[in-house]
Amino acid sequence: MSRPARIIVAVTGASGFDYSVKILGMLRLEAVETHLVVSRAAVTAMSHETDMTLGAMKELADHWHDNRDIAAPIASGSFRTAGMIIAPCSAKSLAEIAMGTGGTLIARAADVVLKERRRLVVLFRETPLHLGHCHNMLRLTEMGGIVMPPVPAFYPRPTTIDEMVTHTAGRVLDLFDLDIPLDGRWKGG
Repeated sequence: MSRPARIIVAVTGASGFDYSVKILGMLRLEAVETHLVVSRAAVTAMSHETDMTLGAMKELADHWHDNRDIAAPIASGSFRTAGMIIAPCSAKSLAEIAMGTGGTLIARAADVVLKERRRLVVLFRETPLHLGHCHNMLRLTEMGGIVMPPVPAFYPRPTTIDEMVTHTAGRVLDLFDLDIPLDGRWKGG
């Protein structure tokens, strides 16, 4: 019998906390084992965007890892996962990953995902961009990562923020070949 898929979900200190919440919920419905890491800056951003607590966020995941714990299982290539989603991804986290510094568990786990040629999807949340951001996105892409700024699609005609977040989260999970039921998929003509 095969094990269920595992995906690492990391949350960093950029705006867009709802993306990680929605992704964790969708992965739970798909019976995908989740490993959550939340940066200290993400906790600060979370407090500005929602009433959810870190404790409530941890309950959305199957496993939680402290961002300071470089010895966590997800820091090793022998710990098999389908990959990692960073939602949202701050400019600082993008730079750490693109430069391979590995100073936090989030950066180390992303480095492991890249070196093992697994899927890394980062929802980079910064605007406007300066040349350093562009270089870091290019570098990450050249390393095999996928940079997916959470730009809302309007062809599904969303009427709520939740609909926009859901559509983006579904598109992220498409990149892991998960067949997520999603209203508003493009049908053409």
